[in-house]
Amino acid sequence: MPLFGREPELKVLSELIDEPGSRSGALLVGEAGIGKSALLAEAVALASVAGVRVLKATGVEAEQDFAYAGLHQLLYPVRAGVDELPPAQRDALRCALGLAEAAEPSPYLVGLATLTLLAELAPLLVVAEDVHWLDQASVDVLAFVARRIEAEPMVLLAATREGGPLQDAGLHVMPLERLSGESAAELLDSTAFGLEPEARERLLAEAAGNPLALTELPGALDRLDPVLPLTDRLRRAFAARVSGLPEETRTALLIAALNQSDSAAEVLAATGRVLGAADLDLFTPAVNARLIDLGPGTVTFRHPLMRSAIPAASSLTDQRRAHLALAETDQPDRSAWHRAAATAGLDEDVAEELTGVAERALERGGVAAAITTLERAAQLSERQGTKADRLLRAAELAAESGRRDTADRLVREARTLDLSPPQRATASWLPSIFDDGVREDSSRIGELAELAGSVTDPDAASRILWGAAMRCFWAEPGEAARRTLLTVLDRLPLADDDPRKVAIAAYVAPFDRAGVVLSGLRAAAVADPETQRFLGSAALQIGAFDLAARFSAAAAPGLRAQGRLGLLTRALAVQAWSRARLGDLITAAPIAAEAVKLAQETGQPFMGGLAKAVQAEIAALRGEHEQAGKLADEAERAGLAAGARPVLATVQLARGILALSEGRFEDAFAQLSRVLDPADPAHQPALRAYFLPELTDAAVRSGQTDAMRDILRTLAPFAGTSPALDIGLRYAHAVLESTEDAFTTALRAELVDWPAERGRLHLAFGEWLRRQRRVVESRAHLRTARETFDALGMAAWSERARRELRSAGESSPNRDPDARERLTPHELSIAQLAATGLTNREIGQQLYLSHRTVGTHLQRIFPKLGVNSRTELAQALGQR
Repeated sequence: MPLFGREPELKVLSELIDEPGSRSGALLVGEAGIGKSALLAEAVALASVAGVRVLKATGVEAEQDFAYAGLHQLLYPVRAGVDELPPAQRDALRCALGLAEAAEPSPYLVGLATLTLLAELAPLLVVAEDVHWLDQASVDVLAFVARRIEAEPMVLLAATREGGPLQDAGLHVMPLERLSGESAAELLDSTAFGLEPEARERLLAEAAGNPLALTELPGALDRLDPVLPLTDRLRRAFAARVSGLPEETRTALLIAALNQSDSAAEVLAATGRVLGAADLDLFTPAVNARLIDLGPGTVTFRHPLMRSAIPAASSLTDQRRAHLALAETDQPDRSAWHRAAATAGLDEDVAEELTGVAERALERGGVAAAITTLERAAQLSERQGTKADRLLRAAELAAESGRRDTADRLVREARTLDLSPPQRATASWLPSIFDDGVREDSSRIGELAELAGSVTDPDAASRILWGAAMRCFWAEPGEAARRTLLTVLDRLPLADDDPRKVAIAAYVAPFDRAGVVLSGLRAAAVADPETQRFLGSAALQIGAFDLAARFSAAAAPGLRAQGRLGLLTRALAVQAWSRARLGDLITAAPIAAEAVKLAQETGQPFMGGLAKAVQAEIAALRGEHEQAGKLADEAERAGLAAGARPVLATVQLARGILALSEGRFEDAFAQLSRVLDPADPAHQPALRAYFLPELTDAAVRSGQTDAMRDILRTLAPFAGTSPALDIGLRYAHAVLESTEDAFTTALRAELVDWPAERGRLHLAFGEWLRRQRRVVESRAHLRTARETFDALGMAAWSERARRELRSAGESSPNRDPDARERLTPHELSIAQLAATGLTNREIGQQLYLSHRTVGTHLQRIFPKLGVNSRTELAQALGQR
């Protein structure tokens, strides 16, 4: 198709190809027939001239339900390179492409393997046409790759309908409008010669600037129906051109349209089953009519609309006959789908076949394909119980992959059936998976408790209880609901040290069960990363931040290796929250940044909000006031969307620290006090007890010591239940009592893993000693505080220690920024891994980047730190 009027778009594509790596690529968006394919064809021609390798995949409507069908098409020409990938990536990609049998691969591992393989082939142009018809698994991989083309000499060009996928993948979105009147007239005149003026004007009006219409409608001029939408007119135009072909050719075209590949051999074999014999000559009339192209062993339609136009113009009988002929293939998955398409009523045998197809799709990591297949199997099921099982299994997969609308629809359909008690329990529990129930009414917690109590299977019951317990973190259900959950939990036949029981108890009753939880955490010896993540979350609830950081850090490598980025996001958020509270800002900053990024990618807005609030806290502690305020506002917007209390509580902590560092003590006390008010959306029962040092400082400096003592009286009954609470209580009593015994008692506590709290105590003690005119004694404590806060990067607090030292008659050297503070969080995470001796490829595997992107970042990092080798890098970062 000539490209009249598309010169600006072609210029952009040409620039992308000429400078690969400058941007990740472009997504052409527009209605059917608007010229997307023609632009991509020109881009491919430009790449060929420039010596850039091209890989292509085209979405086919009939292949939407086959997991990784599009990826297989894209990578088939370079499949030999799969064997050279790192083992985990190699196995995941081979399994996804159906080249090997293995455990269900993570879609993120498949994405990383694809990125690694493509990076090795660069310079490279990846072209994806008709993305709206690609299978979901392949779309997810393309999105994964698009987000990570940073320094790669690689460009991804894709085309989709309006509202299609990939629009949030980081590509430059290029909407294609209809052609202008002048360009449309040029195109029509170049393809349809000698039209009468009246016919020409009618075609220009009917096509309204749609390029495909301008080239295809002239042949159907007498049959144009002005009341039909344009796409329907185009289908009619294609169908009209088919109707004049010989019957045998029409049969072959119908089979080709319904087939799930472009293989000429498959089409001829199926056509032969219908007609008795078939050869390539059958296609000659269709080639002459410009409906198809014949390649080496392939039959391809000149436009995707033909694939839908031909079956739409065929009778149901002809379609059924074609599907049954195609079902004779030796590929069981495609055979089952063709048999299903040929089945008008119920058929349990076909439904069972489709169930097997779904399980095989899951083994390859094709969750979206498995959901669709199970739903079709349910439609064909003869027994209500089996139908319900298939619907609920599909709903569970949809819930686990974040497809809320699909899960809700499938559950609603299942509830119209006569369900068994276990099926009713599953149908009640499934909707609660999303967002940890943040958006649901708190009364739902009681319903889940009752449901868990009615289930005899302890695994199922604990799963339901865990969903209810998570709600106690994000929302506040009230004491009655918490007691009900504990009653059900205590009845479960689980050992006291069972990680599930420990975690549920921590979320439901962080103070009442803290002793039991803490014992379980300290005795735990687990290697499973998911269990370690559970325990890290449990430790956070009871204020054991050292254990929370330790368990979460232990979980992260395993979750990375398994490609479970959704769970990794949660582990990182807990680790960052805990590390920030411990004062380890250097470690917390890159972890929080990665958690924010992964939360966006995995569709977890509340976990992203929590991690962003931690970033705000870190910025406030560093004295980066403007950045802290901006991040707090962004996190608050995420938390307010559904009243996510932990997000809002952490936002108030950040704002309180910011006010303290700026000397706005009344504001600080007001901000932090909100977390203590049960009527405030920022109130969170567990977290409210972990801000006591900051709250005490704000109270003393704003003259609200009486209010602070009242707060301590409400928390005193919980003393001895939480490490963070006990540390906070000791600090508060020392500052409020202001006696030497109180300070020395607090400093004698075990604070090796809590450096920030130890620094606060030294600072407060030094300040008190100076006020008592014991200036010489004060200097040692103030010096220790300054050095501690300098090492931790808590600039706002180290500056406070410097001011106190100056008042005590001792000057302090200006603080030089730590080498690690000169790097962005993303650069720091790469630098820390490089300093341990990992290769660029190994770092890429951990951070889900290509090795070339890692190398580019290191080229920027070395000059920033003034180093020339990984050995010097380790020294600069204080790693040996």
